[in-house]
Amino acid sequence: MMENITCICVMRELFAALSCLEKELIDTHGVTLNEAMILCALGNEHVTASDIANRTGMLPSHTSKVIGALERERLVERQLGKQDKRKIYLSLTKEGKSRLERIKVHKFDIPDLLEPLFKKHHRE
Repeated sequence: MMENITCICVMRELFAALSCLEKELIDTHGVTLNEAMILCALGNEHVTASDIANRTGMLPSHTSKVIGALERERLVERQLGKQDKRKIYLSLTKEGKSRLERIKVHKFDIPDLLEPLFKKHHRE
């Protein structure tokens, strides 16, 4: 029983650390953590919403809502597929690419709990 409580407490700390990162993203770049993840998942590619859901781990319905918000901000745009007109591909707009580049170079204040993850990723 104690193990379950410990697990929940660690998740609470993780959620708080991610919330701090999200606040910094919103304050400095005007995007939520989920929006930033989608910008990163798109990069310079043209991909489907399903591809983005797979890359981010978000549910398709949530992915769709976040994409809609990014479209309203004119950071993402849709295009019909060239070979298959039934497919819709998403890509970053010029402003979306600019915003992503600013996020990539931003020096985030990484919460202590997340520091080992960031160091591990930075070495790879």
